[in-house]
Amino acid sequence: MKIVEVGLGERSYPIIVKTGLLDEIGTELQERKLAKRYIVIADDKVATIYFERLCNSLAGKGIKFELLTFPSGEESKNLATIADLSSSLAQYGVDRKDCLIALGGGVTGDITGFAAAIYMRGISFVQIPTTLLAQVDSSVGGKTGVDLPEGKNLVGSFYQPKAVFIDNSVLATLPSGELLNGLAEVIKYGVIYDRNFFELLANKQQQILHLDERSIEEVIVRCCSIKAAVVAADEKESNLRRILNYGHTLGHAVEAASNFSIPHGMAVAMGMVAANKIAVAKSLLSLHEAERIKNIIAGFGLPVAIPSELDRSLMKSYLKTDKKALAGKPFFVLPTCIGQVTITDDVTEELIDAAFN
Repeated sequence: MKIVEVGLGERSYPIIVKTGLLDEIGTELQERKLAKRYIVIADDKVATIYFERLCNSLAGKGIKFELLTFPSGEESKNLATIADLSSSLAQYGVDRKDCLIALGGGVTGDITGFAAAIYMRGISFVQIPTTLLAQVDSSVGGKTGVDLPEGKNLVGSFYQPKAVFIDNSVLATLPSGELLNGLAEVIKYGVIYDRNFFELLANKQQQILHLDERSIEEVIVRCCSIKAAVVAADEKESNLRRILNYGHTLGHAVEAASNFSIPHGMAVAMGMVAANKIAVAKSLLSLHEAERIKNIIAGFGLPVAIPSELDRSLMKSYLKTDKKALAGKPFFVLPTCIGQVTITDDVTEELIDAAFN
C-alpha cells in the first residue's frame, strides 16, 4: 500500500493506492468512521462491473449503503443529472452525517463531487476512481462540475473529498481506449513538472501499456504526488495549479467541437501537440523537445493531429468561453522545455489558427 497525502490543513486527505483495494473499502471506511451511511453513485455500466465487489466489502463490515446510478457517458454530465441525483438523495433522507461514494471515472467523480458540494450546502464524499484518467488526475484536487451547451465544466466548485481509494488492478478491465485516455494525462505530468518522470515513461512504455503491476503503480503514485503538491500550493487555481491545464485549453475546444465524440484524453493529446506548436513558434520551446513530446504521445498510441473535418471556427468560439479565459481571451500553458512550462495569454489568432491546422 502506498499513501500520498494532499496537504490542505484541516481538509487534508489521503490518496491510498493498493492492488485489490476495492475489496477492502469496507475495512477502510470502518476505520475512518466518515459517515453513518454511504450512497454509492455510479453510471449504469460501472455499476454492473464493480458494484457487487464494493457491495460485498461494505456489507461484510455491516456498513449501511444505497446505490444510485445514471446513464454512462459525458452527455450525462449536466445540471439535469445533478437535479435527479439530488432529488433521489432527498427521497432517501440523506443528511449531513451521510457520505457519497463516487465509483467510476472522471464523469462520475465530477458529478458526485458537485452533488456533494451543493446538497444541504455540503456533505462528505470519497472517490473510488476506476479509470486511469480518474486515478491519476480527476479524482484528486477537488475540481467538481458539469457541462453546459456553451462549454465544458462551466458550472462547478472546488470541493475536496475525504479520501481517494485507488485499486490499480481494476485497470485490467478497461477497454484499450480508456487506458489511452489516462496516459495522455500521465504524459502531461512529465512535461509540466518532472523531466525524470518523462524519461521513465519513455523507458517503460511497453511495461506501462501492458499494465505491469509495479510500473503502473509507480506511474499512479508519481502522478498523484505531483498533483497533490500542486494542489497543496494552489488549491483554487490562482497561479501554479494552472499548469495542470497543459493541453486542455485547446483540447477542451476539440472535445466540445466534436460534440464529445472525441474522448477527453485523446483531445488533450491533440491539445498538447497543438500547444507545443505555439510554443515553438514563439521561440519558447526547441523543435527537438517538441518532437520528443510528440513522439512519446504517438508512441503510446495517442493521436497527434486534430481531425481535419472538425470546424475550426467552432473550436475558436469554444476557446472564448473556456472557463479560464478572461474577457474572452484564453490562456495557454506552453512548455519551455520538458519539465517546465509558462502561462500566457499573448497568443495571436494567427498562431491559434496554425496550431489548429
